[in-house]
Amino acid sequence: MRSLSIAATGMLAQQTNVDVISNNIANMNTTAFKRQRAEFQDLLYQQVERPGAGAGGDAKAPSGIQIGAGVRTAGVYRISQQGAFTTTDNKYDLAIEGAGYFQVTLPSGETAYTRAGSFQVSAEGELVTSDGYRLEPGISIPAEAVDVTIGRTGMVQVKLDGQAEMQDVGQLQLASFVNEAGLEARGGNLFLATSASGQPNVASPGDPGFGSLRQGYLEASNVNPVSEITALITAQRAYEMNSRVVKTVDEMLATSSQLR
Repeated sequence: MRSLSIAATGMLAQQTNVDVISNNIANMNTTAFKRQRAEFQDLLYQQVERPGAGAGGDAKAPSGIQIGAGVRTAGVYRISQQGAFTTTDNKYDLAIEGAGYFQVTLPSGETAYTRAGSFQVSAEGELVTSDGYRLEPGISIPAEAVDVTIGRTGMVQVKLDGQAEMQDVGQLQLASFVNEAGLEARGGNLFLATSASGQPNVASPGDPGFGSLRQGYLEASNVNPVSEITALITAQRAYEMNSRVVKTVDEMLATSSQLR
């Protein structure tokens, strides 16, 4: 019976849905995390009778008979909604207000992209991520610096001991993509560019199409706990309904097998 396989595809789809929702909930407090949503499509249909097929003479079937084969996961897309800002008062913490990604260099030499702006200073005085990946373009903070200011346009200035004037030490840049959903999630709040995302466009913060920076802030996750719990309950009920179909089909098969 088709119903068994159709219900099985529904259970698998809802299992994927729960996996995505659980990952969102697990990352409620992850800096700059973007929630995800699973998207589904119906499968191919068995054409028992095509719509418009001849039914004798000039008569044509108005709707035909098409029996679906179930559902499949079409994709899991990322919702790039701005997260709330949390104050840290750490001078090396940066939040992007608007579009854009920070650029960091991986040990392999690849460039990765992140919105998690919790930076620190390495032993060499360079701005790095919490994993030690260097921020690009490289920014070096002198050891004698007593204060660091990062403007909304990404200009990094330091105040040296014994000097009244601020000194420029570098300019931060952001990268943007035509299709942010096409970025490959690498883990560790990092993404890699793909053919689906397109090549990055790089510019200074505040330029047209790019967000600005806020020093002393971090972007929070955009996960809404209430929405996720509601979606989880809906997915659970859908899974139960598909399992009920399996049980019903099993009872029908048992009835037919007991016929004398």
